[in-house]
Amino acid sequence: MSRKTIKQVFTHIEVMDAGAKGKTIAKAPDGRVIFISNAVPGDVIDVQTLKKRKAYYEGKAILFHKRSEKRTEPVCEHFGVCGGCKWQDMAYEYQLYYKQKEVINNLTRIGHIVLPEVTPILGCENPYFYRNKMEFSFSDSRWLTLEEIQSDKDLGDKNALGFHIPGMWDKILDLKACHLQEDPSNTIRNTVKAFAVEHHLEFFNTRNQTGFLRTLMIRTSSTGDVMVLIQFFKEDVSKREVLLNFISERFPEITSLLYVINSKANDTLYDQEIICFKGLDHIFEEMEGLKFKINAKSFYQTNSKQAYELYKITRDFAGLTGQELVYDLYTGTGTIAQFIAKQAKKVVGIEAVPDAIIAAKENAQLNGIKNVEFYVGDMKQVFNESFITEHGQPDVVITDPPRDGMHKDVVEQLLHMAPKKVVYVSCNSATQARDLALMDAVYKVTKIQSVDMFPQTFHVENVVLLEKRSNKNP
Repeated sequence: MSRKTIKQVFTHIEVMDAGAKGKTIAKAPDGRVIFISNAVPGDVIDVQTLKKRKAYYEGKAILFHKRSEKRTEPVCEHFGVCGGCKWQDMAYEYQLYYKQKEVINNLTRIGHIVLPEVTPILGCENPYFYRNKMEFSFSDSRWLTLEEIQSDKDLGDKNALGFHIPGMWDKILDLKACHLQEDPSNTIRNTVKAFAVEHHLEFFNTRNQTGFLRTLMIRTSSTGDVMVLIQFFKEDVSKREVLLNFISERFPEITSLLYVINSKANDTLYDQEIICFKGLDHIFEEMEGLKFKINAKSFYQTNSKQAYELYKITRDFAGLTGQELVYDLYTGTGTIAQFIAKQAKKVVGIEAVPDAIIAAKENAQLNGIKNVEFYVGDMKQVFNESFITEHGQPDVVITDPPRDGMHKDVVEQLLHMAPKKVVYVSCNSATQARDLALMDAVYKVTKIQSVDMFPQTFHVENVVLLEKRSNKNP
């Protein structure tokens, strides 16, 4: 038997810490670390191991001898099955503590960075109902609990509209209520499901690639706009119009009602034609008087209120006087670039996704911002010597890369260009730490601020200010 499949039970184990990806940490009697999926630091538990590796186990708590003082009662009935809020059983103050701890550990242990005084993490004013975008999946065979499977009772309706069970691509949890997005989100989702069941509209079957209803996306905004997009697996004009007309009449507050016919193997929207059934094909976000037009494919930070705080920190770290040329790398739809533009002489944004740059230019025109320019292309190819020669030597660079961090060629170009300041915004402090280590000979970290964008999860944003060391020449 493979050592990976051997299961053991360790008793009376104290959970010591929180680790990466929402797992908590304990020590096995043999000295190996145990990564646990369903415990809180301070719990004393019996652990069943699920996987065994050379230096660690993966396991789950099967019996609680003592429950931690750091615990709180989860508000959601789906907690523990739905994978969206892994930390909902941990009091929010401790969520913030462990998020900041992970950031500091990554920067010091991975990056070997000497940190300045670390300011406390910026928590979210409301740790629930903060998301502005949710995507739900239809399924004709909902996830069943072990009790339901073993029960002799009629399980009734097996259709589901909700989230994928973690690690199970074809299993959908039927949601009753989600505490991440404000109403009308829950009302729209539950009403759409009830109508579809009543009118015998086929829910999707992922394994067989059959059915009619595939996904539901709901976007809300700080301006009160609401976007609803239904993704159908196949066209059926009469059924489609029955559903969309019902949604339109039942929810007149919907600003943008859209649909997609998508018969390909996956349900991604980026290569699909989005059709506007009623209203506008977009909604608006607003920040400090700036308007941002958001369509179905647009990227926008999913926590609008905390995005504003994040951008204010970024602008503050940049310390602009109105005379600076700023490069905004991985600019996306140009939200940061436009947010800082009035404090800069000029901002140049670079992004790999063509649709994002089209949106950035459109929003800049909408906001009457004249001192921003946007360019599209692979960052490691576009951001080169000829680009800098053409557009100028920046005084400040803001970089907000994806989770993988910056490509080493981009880091090398930054070091060669050597602006006075670099503001590094990251959603993954481990890859941020790796990049900071590469820049440490030329740049000193002078400010650091973590921001909690996603309460009840282990995710955290971190902003770092790097200033050029006075005794180093690139």
